[in-house]
Amino acid sequence: MVSGISPQKQDDKMFSRPKPGESEADLIHFQNQFLAARASPAVKIVKKADKRKGEERNTDTERPQLQDSKDVVMLDDFPDILPALTPGPPKKSKIKSACVHFDDEDPEERLENHDQHITAVFSKIIERDTSAEAVTMPVPTGDPFPRIFHRSEIKSEVKVGSGRKSIFAQKMAARRAAEKPATAPSAECTQIASASLDVLNPEGSAEEAPEANSSNGDNKADDVFISQRPCIITGEGLGCQKSEQEAQAIHEENLEKLQSMSQEEILKEQERLLAQLDPSLVAFLKSRRSGNVGQKNEIKMEQNRPEEFVESLTVPQCGVGTSLSMQESGLEESGRRDENMKMEITGKAVIFSPEDDDLPVKPRKEWIHMDNVEFEKLEWMKDLPSPRQKKTKKGMQARFSLKGDLIPADADLPTHLGLHHHGEEAERAGYSLQELFHLSRSQLIQQRTLALQVLGRIVQKARAGEFASSLKGSVLRLLLDAGFLFLLRFSLDDAVDNVMAASVGALRALLVSSDDEKYLDCTFSWYQGMAAFPFVPNNEEEEEEEEEEEELTGTEKSQNKKQKDENKPDADVARYDVVKGLLKTRIQHRLRYILEVVRPVPTVVLDILHILTRIARHSSEACIQLLDCPRLIETIVREFLPTRWDPHVAEPGCLLTSLHGVACAAAMKFIRVLASGGRNATARLLNKFEMKSRLIRFTAEDPQDLLLPREEAIRLNTEAFRLWAVAAGYGQACDLYRDLYPVLVRILQSLPELLSTSHEKNPMFELSVQRAAAVVTLLVNVTQTAGCTVELQAKLSSSCEDSEQIPPPPVSWNQVSGLQPFLETSMKKFLQVISWTETWQILQPLTTTYMIYLGVYYSACSQQPSVNPVDCLEELERLTSEVLQPLLSQPAMHSMWDLLRPCSALCNPLSCSPAPESVFSIVSLSCTGGKPPLSLVGSKSPFPFLTALLFLINSITHIHKGLISKYSSVLSFEGLKDYLHQSWQTAPPSVTPASAWMLRHEYHLQYFALVLARKMAGTCPDYSRHASLYHCVAMALLSRLLPGSEHLAYEILLDLAFNPEFLLEGKTGGPEAADFSDILHLGTSAKLSQPGSAAASSSKPTRGALLRDSYQNLPAIRSCYLSHFVHLQPALVHSQASYQGRNYLIQSMLLPEVRGPILPSDWPFFPLISLYNKVTNAETRGAVLNSLPLDLVNTVTWNLQWVLLLETWRPKTLQTIPTAAKLARLMCIFLTGSDLFLEAPIHCYTAALLSMYCQPKALDSLNLDAPLPGLASFHDLYISLLEQFEGVSFGDPLFGVFVLLPLQKRFSVHLRLSVFGEHTSILRALGVPLQQFPVPLERYTSPPEDNLNLLRHYFRTLVTGALRNTWCPVLYVVAVAHVNSFIFSQDSTTQEADAARKSMLRKTWLLVDETLKKHLLYYRLLNAESPLGFDLYEQLPPIRLKYLQMVMQKDNKGNAPVLVS
Repeated sequence: MVSGISPQKQDDKMFSRPKPGESEADLIHFQNQFLAARASPAVKIVKKADKRKGEERNTDTERPQLQDSKDVVMLDDFPDILPALTPGPPKKSKIKSACVHFDDEDPEERLENHDQHITAVFSKIIERDTSAEAVTMPVPTGDPFPRIFHRSEIKSEVKVGSGRKSIFAQKMAARRAAEKPATAPSAECTQIASASLDVLNPEGSAEEAPEANSSNGDNKADDVFISQRPCIITGEGLGCQKSEQEAQAIHEENLEKLQSMSQEEILKEQERLLAQLDPSLVAFLKSRRSGNVGQKNEIKMEQNRPEEFVESLTVPQCGVGTSLSMQESGLEESGRRDENMKMEITGKAVIFSPEDDDLPVKPRKEWIHMDNVEFEKLEWMKDLPSPRQKKTKKGMQARFSLKGDLIPADADLPTHLGLHHHGEEAERAGYSLQELFHLSRSQLIQQRTLALQVLGRIVQKARAGEFASSLKGSVLRLLLDAGFLFLLRFSLDDAVDNVMAASVGALRALLVSSDDEKYLDCTFSWYQGMAAFPFVPNNEEEEEEEEEEEELTGTEKSQNKKQKDENKPDADVARYDVVKGLLKTRIQHRLRYILEVVRPVPTVVLDILHILTRIARHSSEACIQLLDCPRLIETIVREFLPTRWDPHVAEPGCLLTSLHGVACAAAMKFIRVLASGGRNATARLLNKFEMKSRLIRFTAEDPQDLLLPREEAIRLNTEAFRLWAVAAGYGQACDLYRDLYPVLVRILQSLPELLSTSHEKNPMFELSVQRAAAVVTLLVNVTQTAGCTVELQAKLSSSCEDSEQIPPPPVSWNQVSGLQPFLETSMKKFLQVISWTETWQILQPLTTTYMIYLGVYYSACSQQPSVNPVDCLEELERLTSEVLQPLLSQPAMHSMWDLLRPCSALCNPLSCSPAPESVFSIVSLSCTGGKPPLSLVGSKSPFPFLTALLFLINSITHIHKGLISKYSSVLSFEGLKDYLHQSWQTAPPSVTPASAWMLRHEYHLQYFALVLARKMAGTCPDYSRHASLYHCVAMALLSRLLPGSEHLAYEILLDLAFNPEFLLEGKTGGPEAADFSDILHLGTSAKLSQPGSAAASSSKPTRGALLRDSYQNLPAIRSCYLSHFVHLQPALVHSQASYQGRNYLIQSMLLPEVRGPILPSDWPFFPLISLYNKVTNAETRGAVLNSLPLDLVNTVTWNLQWVLLLETWRPKTLQTIPTAAKLARLMCIFLTGSDLFLEAPIHCYTAALLSMYCQPKALDSLNLDAPLPGLASFHDLYISLLEQFEGVSFGDPLFGVFVLLPLQKRFSVHLRLSVFGEHTSILRALGVPLQQFPVPLERYTSPPEDNLNLLRHYFRTLVTGALRNTWCPVLYVVAVAHVNSFIFSQDSTTQEADAARKSMLRKTWLLVDETLKKHLLYYRLLNAESPLGFDLYEQLPPIRLKYLQMVMQKDNKGNAPVLVS
């Protein structure tokens, strides 16, 4: 074989290469053939040497040869023996190394190892040893920058050593070599003045001479320089190698000659030369002199060679001192020349302007690459101008300090504070929001962290209202619109701990209000205080969508709404609900990761727990999402509610580096708020997440025995009892009551000890009172649950197997009744300090819970079959005589009743006003900064205690009717009566989250006062004087009650609103007074005659008779309204369970969402509206509703009777309903059914109400152009009324009045055009007699009509006979009056209107109908007594006659018309 043979050919055999389409089996076959032939490979791998590692030996020789039996893949530097199976080094991760730490690792050592502070960087600096280096001081110059030189000026005469060097390095080496032999100039040289060139320039010398040498005049050459080298003669043209030496020799000869000459001789020689030389040559030499000298001066001033500065010295007489002053003078002169120049950049010529005097550097044309001066790049070198307030009406951009404070526009702060690192408005300190946003996305960690921290502080101060008086607009709204929420959400995903911590802090500042949480905790132990409204924003867009889905059920609505939210982008959801938007971004999963994996510092942990608490307050759906988040609740319970932790935490001065593994009150509060979301959530927390064991752990021990700081221990114990109270509110966790009964008894026995420490100003005293109140609240719920045991046992035994069976709670009445003596004894002791103002303010919350407990206890006790009723009644009598009656007689109680009005939210609506920085997408209670003491939730508020007292009194009087008279003094307090009188007359504040939670508690007090007043009707001698007051308060309260209080609304409807005892006018001559008022026309000049009916009927009853019938039908009226509120039945069941203490039926402590009161403001018209909606919805679906309710007439009649009673005897209760809305509701009578309005009782009551709404005051307040509540468009309603009138009116005068009312002149012209343009057929049936029309016609005719289109319709209907006096007398008068005023009007107007009125006048004169012609021409004034409704002229006034003649003469072209005399 030849050694060079190809590897593919061996033994005359060629191996084929793989072809496309061959399978893997073919490839293996080829491989086996190749190996069997023992051929060498076609390719040899040679590893190229690495240049960085130097020359390497060829590794190919070391590689073993391929064996014949098998393929072997060899790797470089790979050992033949397999290494031991030891674990390899872990992968390094920047994220994990920064986030995960070992428990046994020393924090201080970890901090030292990973410290990135600037001091750690400075500590590692190693300076270069410069002790042996020569130090050369720079020569001071007058220029700001060092002089530059070009490498061409240095000759490379020095030979470089071995190696390569750049041209620049060679030049620098030559320069350094030339510097070494240089010596300082001799004294002789410094005294030589070279004037070889200055003799040729006497003018230039004079210009540049200093003032010190001005004795020789302008002809003296003062500006002479000593130079070692020639300036003009260079020797370039000599052509020899020593040309420079020759030029230097000539220069030295010149210097010697000049030195031997006197000053006079120099000047004479100068004059001689100037006379002999050509002037152009002299000019050329001057230019060379100025160019070379200037350039060399500029270049060599900065060099460390003293001999090069000789040229800058003056003549020998001046010396060195004079030369320095000249340099200064030269700079001053150049500065003065710069002031007179103007800056323009033309090509490469630079001219300077005085506007740039403030630049620290004056650019010069000699500077290289400074031909085009970019002044904007030199701005940063200027000194900052002093900030000043701009005198402009436009606002300036807000700038904030690093602490989040707003910096005034004229604040002059030093630059070392770090507040001037921004481009815009560089002179102003601080950073704008836009700049902080930009900084927050920086690549530098410190910058991102700083920006988020500053933004968080700004948000916190904005929510506190610190910028309200200084900034225009809302900072929070601006930030949210700019995407601040998602900026925080993105930053929360950052891998850096500091950025995460800053974003968590900013998110807490945005969402959480510490003051809101504080006041919610204070009201937890109030009456019904555990229940709270969800923090769901009230969105108008959602309301419109819900109105479109009214026919859907509640489940369908919630599913539809959830589906819509899922389809919306996160930004759209967050725009109207921030918390919902955050949940859509799965923020709970990120917070869980931070708590579980990152394990941040305690501050960040607390912020996260507060954020989660705020999210849990949002809604039940939010609570479910938090519960369903994997490992979130497990992590919080395991890490922050452990049963054991390090005891060193409780040591004073102990600084916690980590909150993990330590019990935390904030975590317990989060669990408590989460449990308030629903009974199912509470059951999961107690059973799945083992919260029962935590409750036992944190309630069994006293706070002082918990190994925690004292304040934290009390808060944790308090929150544990509150969580237990919430669970007991659902009837859960009551089995713990038996296990912890000794603990509860011990706590109750220690409560009186609080009185002994009340005089001490101990900061823990208030926390101890809150803890005691939480314990009593727990007992309230346990007592309520135990009171239902007998009821549930009876249901369980009597119910069938198919029905839902609720097991009775594991606590019985006998187990809870033994605690009542402890609590009553403690209450007696606490009531003794009611006159001690400061002590009472602190102890009042606990005394309030005592009152609530006793009320609940006696209510449940009276229903227990095991309790002797006589014993219960005797206990109530004892409690009344020994405790409550002495309490009511104390002077301090009078003061508390007097404080009701100052602290009321109803009487002081501004106390419920939203915060200045509140945004609708983030619900806030507006408690930031604290509430004033004289407010409903203030420290001096009497509402919680008085509400609990009235609740206890009502519970006692409900059980023992004989004790009602004992409490008559309650209603006699002047403070209570004054408060009730003011509260119902004042318009309530708008329903917002900030007002709803306070108003709910105030409505409780009003309700109990009204219930007590109802019980005392007939027993209290002073009751009759205030019956109307109580009824007005009940009517106002009924229209104000908020969702969740449906039980109170039902009770008011049942016992108060329609109670004849509250309408004493029906017994004391009210109907007769109404008739007498109508007869005498008291207080009004309106016509009180009622329109007749198209149906045959008997005589019309008087208003007194109608009122008398209405008063007698009050029970039927009540039944009618109760039946029409049946749609509230599901909400009523939930509300009754809460107020009646049936805990086993309570589904959630979160109340329904607040979108307004339970009942609409026009609820007295609700039956009418309900019937109208029923008919309208049926017609909308294309069906014809033939089957109206059988008692339709009675329903409408009772509705009208109730409205008539209120309008007559309680008119102020309906003042909130606009008159236009009332008329619109009455129009529903005509739109419901075909002939319903013809029924005699309905017709009579409608006519009576119409006469009241047509009185002057009512007509003045009538506004049909304003939007009406519950009505989309009054115009559409009126069109429906016209169509109904055309079809079924039968010419009814009452129906006609409702049609005519909206046609008054001051209302929209479109209403009148709809009658005279589209529905002219009704003019024949609209025959309301003038005598029965209750509205003055002046409201229709004044002011004159100015709508040309309507005037043409008036004239057309009159001329065509569609409008006649006998068919429609009211509109006939209106049309005649307006047409007459228009045709005789001579006011200046448009050409079209002038032509129209003249045309109408001519057509009127040519009318065939003499009656209509006379009415249109001779109309004078309205007259209600005239049969026509107006008076006529006997003859036209002269001015009108003259105008008529003029118009007709123009029409007849000079023929005089025949006029009526």
